[in-house]
Amino acid sequence: MTNERAKRFPLGLEDLVREPRRPEGRPGEVRAAALAASAALNARQPAKHALAGSVAKPQSRTPVPAKPQAPLQVKPSSITPPKPQAAPSLSPSSLAVGKAPVKPAIAAKHTAHTPGLAPRTASQATPSAKPVVRASERTAAPNVALNGALALTSERVRERMVERLRANGVTDQRVLNAMSVVPRHMFVDPGLAAQAYEDAALPIGHHQTISKPSVVARMIELAAAGRALSNVLEIGTGCGYQAAVLSQVAREVYSIERIKPLSERAKTNLRPLRIPNIRLHYGDGRLGLPSAAPFDAIVIAAAGLDVPQALLEQLAIGGRLVAPVGSQDGQNQVLTLVERLGPAQWRESRLDRVFFVPLKSGVI
Repeated sequence: MTNERAKRFPLGLEDLVREPRRPEGRPGEVRAAALAASAALNARQPAKHALAGSVAKPQSRTPVPAKPQAPLQVKPSSITPPKPQAAPSLSPSSLAVGKAPVKPAIAAKHTAHTPGLAPRTASQATPSAKPVVRASERTAAPNVALNGALALTSERVRERMVERLRANGVTDQRVLNAMSVVPRHMFVDPGLAAQAYEDAALPIGHHQTISKPSVVARMIELAAAGRALSNVLEIGTGCGYQAAVLSQVAREVYSIERIKPLSERAKTNLRPLRIPNIRLHYGDGRLGLPSAAPFDAIVIAAAGLDVPQALLEQLAIGGRLVAPVGSQDGQNQVLTLVERLGPAQWRESRLDRVFFVPLKSGVI
């Protein structure tokens, strides 16, 4: 620098490096000052790195002359620890995950909905802490509904129900197997799913009920009587549960429902099970289904004062019909077995006291 320019710029190059400031003046002077500062910085490269390290690392003991907000502009992922003991400074975030199990759920939720947070969470954790964070994210929000469904559909729950049926006198192993494989909780309202495998009748709407498991097993066992069933007719589809159990015992199952919403509900309930041998019909159950007759067995899931003659005629010779018979107010109903012995001969046996909804004519 000449003496004349030194007079005009009394500050030295070292001063320009330590206290950089925006030069003001004409364009020529600004460019000259910028070139001088650049040359000084190239000459003092070690000093530049030392200064940058003190600014980038918030935990360094070297005084930081830069602005207070400068450390916040540097991402922790870009820090290169100069000493081995500096690495644990990044671990408190991972330790906080283990100490506060509620926070990882919130972090996982925000990470899923805010893509910008995902890289930051991964970069802050050390390689040894990554599995801990991922495990906490996986277990932070358990699916309660799924766990409940698994508990209900477990074989152990249905096996306990089957053991009760066996203790109550059901001996046909085909019927017991059918009761063990059909998921009854899929045929009741979600609010009643916890009671699905209790021996109780449950409401399904429209003043109708799903029969007790013990009654379903008893009626099917009586209808089958140890025989191989070709085709079976069910009167009163309801929610479709008894038809599903029958499908495991018979080759073809025809089921009639007179209440349109229940008929549609049965279709909805049975569709996920993909049972190929059930034929649902919407119509008057007292009239039966002459087009598919005769039937090896007929099961009526509603109580009438007597058994409709049309159903007796559609029963095959040697076939068996099981129905509750009695007053439609629920009193004095008896489970009745009718066997067809010939073209015009039937035999009736009265068995157990039961309680069923009334058998009505027509469709609604």
